[in-house]
Parts: sequence; structure tokens; C-alpha cells
Amino acid sequence: MDDTKLKENDTGVKKDEVKYRGIKAMPFIIGNETFEKLGTVGTISNLLVYLTTVFNMSTISATNLINIFNGTCNFGTLIGAFFSDTYFGRYNTIGFASVASVLGMLILTLTAAIPQLHPSPCGTDSSKCVGPTAGQLAFLLSGFGFLVIGASGIRPCNLAFGADQFNPNTESGRRGTNSFFNWYYFTFTFAVMVSLTIIVYVQSNISWAIGLAIPAFMMFLSCTFFFVGTRIYVMVLPQGSPLTSVVQVIVAASKKRKLALLDQPPDSLFDFISPNSINSKLPYTDQFGFLNKAAIITPEDHINADGSAHNPWRLCSIQQVEEVKCIIRVVPIWIAGIIYSIVLNLMQTYGVFQAIQADRRLGNTRFKIPAASYTIFQMLSLTAWIPIYDRIIVPYLRKITKKEDGITVLQKMGVGMVIAVATMVVSALRKKAAFLP
Repeated sequence: MDDTKLKENDTGVKKDEVKYRGIKAMPFIIGNETFEKLGTVGTISNLLVYLTTVFNMSTISATNLINIFNGTCNFGTLIGAFFSDTYFGRYNTIGFASVASVLGMLILTLTAAIPQLHPSPCGTDSSKCVGPTAGQLAFLLSGFGFLVIGASGIRPCNLAFGADQFNPNTESGRRGTNSFFNWYYFTFTFAVMVSLTIIVYVQSNISWAIGLAIPAFMMFLSCTFFFVGTRIYVMVLPQGSPLTSVVQVIVAASKKRKLALLDQPPDSLFDFISPNSINSKLPYTDQFGFLNKAAIITPEDHINADGSAHNPWRLCSIQQVEEVKCIIRVVPIWIAGIIYSIVLNLMQTYGVFQAIQADRRLGNTRFKIPAASYTIFQMLSLTAWIPIYDRIIVPYLRKITKKEDGITVLQKMGVGMVIAVATMVVSALRKKAAFLP
């Protein structure tokens, strides 16, 4: 079925009008996300246990490998987003990344199922504990490599691709987008909790081969769900990466660095917004005035018939300049968030390692909580804290600050970072006390 139809615009030129499928496309995207999280979250949280018990790695080596893996996945999302926005589009990026994730999970499953692909189990004598060979480690790292490719493509595109299925210019489309976000995060939370309990339990207490085969199959279902809905998806063509626009502004401003900006009133600067842009028009500001030079029109600059710059590396619109300024203003917040991200990542290594050493028996029973499942207490704490904050703390703060939300978003982030630092201090003191005689 054709996804577009012709519509005549204000200039009398016929153009393609996107036929949004909205709710019809949502089950396939939600299904893809749900099975992807079922397949990857629990396994990644349990990697420390897997590397130390099956691959006989030391805790330090396993922790370093996991940190490198997590850092590469997070950095890879920038590369994945760039290629998606500039060359391939979100559909192709998610499709390719989903296949890569299936291959990565399959390789991890093989490392557990085939004895030749992992070291022999350690005996009672620690001297007989042999680490992985170069070939075994290379095969394992190839699986990690495919998982990095998968995460780099799925993470930055999945949510945006779902939003593409709804018309942002209609009330029903906006309601559909909000509904999609609600269901997205609901299924995300459900998948994470199931993965951190059931799948982790199978891996730790029944069989690593079966416990890794289940996520691999889940990832295959995720891939299948995504491709089944291909015919009804709205596929937005790549229109260039925002990173390219940022670099263009910096380059254009550098080329015109000798021009005097004081003689240029704001109305004389290049002001062009693409008709396909969904961004709101930003007002002119004097902050970071050097960047405003990128919008100065000189005799050497040429403007196309549609009003766009002929050479975007020499002339940028004031809208582009203001968007770059917005990014610069966010940088301090982003840098501060790095500390909080470190604390979160420690939950997958330090938290799991502490759980391994703890008495994990449930009461007087013989049942032991898997070490990797301890990360679920973070989600349970958040679930319990939200209603307390919303119903008790916010009304109290509202009386003091006279603000609807009690405190601003930045203040909330600041308080959260202080608490995160405090938890690390308490953990360090507790660890130090454990080593004291």
C-alpha cells in the first residue's frame, strides 16, 4: 500500500503528504523494544558474574572489560545517530543494529554452550584456574563488538522512530505520541524487571547456556517484530545530522572572525528556516556573540532561490547559530551529569561484586537471590520514592517556594547529584570499615 499521497501546497506545487499510521505501527515498535530489553538488560547486568565464573577472569579485569563495553556503547550512540540522520535513516539503522544484536547474543550463547569456547572450570586449587586463551577471548570480544553495534544503532533511534509514526501537526497525532511514550516506558520497565529477575536467575542457577539462549531468542523476536511492520512504517528521509550544523556554524564564524559584529543589526543577519524544520524559531541573543558572525551576509555569500545558503560552510542562519548556543548552554549540565552516570554504571560492577560476597539467602530458606538481580532494588526504590516525592515533598516545597513544581528542574538535578555523591561516600566508608581489624 502506498504510504504517501499528493497534496497541493500554497504555491500550487504538488508534494507528497505522509500518511501516518500512528497506533497501527506502535505494537511493532513497542514489541521490538520490549524483546530487545528482555534480551540484553539482564545479560549485561550479569556479565561480571559470567566473566568471573565462566571465563575465570579476575574481578579487576572483568570490571575493566565491562566498563570499556559500556563506555563504547554510550559513545557509539553518537556515531549511530550521526549515520542515521545523515545517510541511512532510522529504519535502516535500527534494522541493521537489530541484526547485529542477534549475532552478538548468539556468539555469547555459543561461548557458554560449547566447552572449547571458554576455559575449563576452576578446581579447588586456585593454581589450576586457567584464564581464557587468545582465541576464546577474541571470540568473546567479537560478540561484544556486535552488541556495541546493536546498541549504537537502536538506542538513539528507537524512540525517535516511534514518534515519527504520528503527525506532530494534529491534536490526535500529539495525543498518540504521548500515548506511545507512556507505553514505551511502561513496557521498558516491565522488560527490565523480568530480565533482571527471571533471566538472571536462569543464568546464575540453572545453566549459562540456556540463560543466554533465552535472551538470544528474545532478540530474534525483537528483530522479527520490527521487520514485520515494515510496510506500514513512516520512514523519514535523512536530512543531515545536527552535529554537522554545529560544525558549520563554528567554521563559518571562524572564517568571518575579522568582521565587526557591532555594525550588523539583528535584522540584517541571515535568517532562514527550512519549511521542513520542526524546530521552534529561536529569538536572537547577544550571548556568545562570536558565533553570530556566522550569519553575517557578505558580497561573497550567495543565496539560493528557496532562500537557503548556497554554501552552508560559509553562511549560516541565525536559527542555526541560536541552536548551537543552546547546545553550549547545556554542556555544563552534561559535564555534571557524568559524575552521576559513573555512579549508575558502578551498579553493574561494584554493586554486583558486593552482592556476590554477601549472604544472599532469602530468610532461612535455601533460595539465593542472584547477584545481578540486586540492581532491581534501584528500580524498586525509585518506584517507592516517586509517590512520596509527588504527594508529600512537592506540596511542602510548593508552600515554601510558591512554585508549581516546588523546585526547578536544575535544582532537582542538583539535589540528585548531591545524593549520588553521598551514596558513594557512604559506600567508601563502609568498605573501609570492612577492612579494619
